Amino acid sequence: MINPANQTQQVNIPPEKKKYNLLNIPFIKAFIKSRWYPGIFQWAAMIVFSVIVYELVAGTVNPSRNFGTSLTWVLWWPAIPIIFLVLGRFWCAVCPFGKISDIVRKLVGSERPMPKFLKKYGIWIIDIFFIMITWSDHIWGIIESPRGSGYLLLLLTTMVVGTSVFFERRTFCKTLCFLGGLAGNYSRSGMLELRGTSDVCKTCKTQACFKGDGKTEGCPMFQFVRTMDDSADCNLCGNCIKSCPNHSIRITPRMPTAELWGIKKPKAEHAFLAAVIMGIVFVQNLTMLGIWQDILNVISKITQTAYYPVNFTVAFVISMMIPIVMLWGTAKLTARQETFEKVKENFVRFGYAVIPLDLAGHLAHNLFHMFTEGKAIWFNTGNLFGYKLTGDLALASVGTVQLMQYLVILLGLVGSAYTVYRIGNRASWKKLLPYYALMILLAVINMYLFSLPMDHRV
Repeated sequence: MINPANQTQQVNIPPEKKKYNLLNIPFIKAFIKSRWYPGIFQWAAMIVFSVIVYELVAGTVNPSRNFGTSLTWVLWWPAIPIIFLVLGRFWCAVCPFGKISDIVRKLVGSERPMPKFLKKYGIWIIDIFFIMITWSDHIWGIIESPRGSGYLLLLLTTMVVGTSVFFERRTFCKTLCFLGGLAGNYSRSGMLELRGTSDVCKTCKTQACFKGDGKTEGCPMFQFVRTMDDSADCNLCGNCIKSCPNHSIRITPRMPTAELWGIKKPKAEHAFLAAVIMGIVFVQNLTMLGIWQDILNVISKITQTAYYPVNFTVAFVISMMIPIVMLWGTAKLTARQETFEKVKENFVRFGYAVIPLDLAGHLAHNLFHMFTEGKAIWFNTGNLFGYKLTGDLALASVGTVQLMQYLVILLGLVGSAYTVYRIGNRASWKKLLPYYALMILLAVINMYLFSLPMDHRV
């Protein structure tokens, strides 16, 4: 007979304890808890940012020879989606704007509560800012103009300083930064998550993760780790790790897109932004193609004007509306099934499934600039230190870049299709077919646009 006393007792282990915690690695935990993190990265970013702004404002007006232009738009902007995918919102922890906010608040900040209208409508304001900045780039050529890029960064810096003087924590980052919505959506697809251990957090009396502990400020993004169930507003700044007295915080790897499957309270503004980003990727690609002028000519016949801002605005709005209408139509089609919700609920829930394709489209578009203009970074860095470097800017042939773009879009399609499958509670492919078809169609449109010859930016 088997002695029951020798049998292994079955213990229910909380799901979070089954995940590998990177903070169990001693040197990672020690580094994050030290005063060097994230300061060492923040000050390095501040130094580079200062040089970039100076070069943009005072350097050459030739974008192909300007250090600030090449570092901002050929390196940083293409790298952003990769950073969000691999490290979540880590960039926001080291962003110069965030560091400027911390310095201003420490010196002259009044620490007033964030205005109620920003709490309520902050994400919509972020969405609008992102759309406006993208629109203004095409109207005034901000990216192609070092001065325009420099003045934009100075304007954003002024906004950071203004909000930091009057309001608590990182109010600008939370509710006004044009990159915030993009960062929030992309980080939901990210491969890292920071969470609390539920059975430890529920007995905590200090709430130090939110309030701070006297030495370390509370969460700058107003997050309470005990109730946090997404990574949209977590900057991985380490404040909660430093202040938590119970060692409850975990940083764990996860499968990309995993968070998108189980959003407890999906929001319309996130789904709306996901669709809008796809439309912006479309128009960003169209403006670099030979057919762009033909499109403008057609629009000008309708608007009865050759004024570019008017005709571009029409094209811009149409490009953004196309994915929104497609997603709404798909939501309406699936709402007829008894197993699915109403149209609005479907639109919001399955809108999150577009995010992996957004990320892929953003990255694929910028791969063109990174690999066909990449040497501009090397040349202009050399020029900054007095070495006159010239030559072909390309790191790879256009054909090679196109293959990489197709591969990235295919990976994004897989991520979006699997997200549809999981959001749909693993329903049969027939029930989810409209959403699978939508993701395939969006991927095909992207691939077609990438198959056409594109113009260089710098």
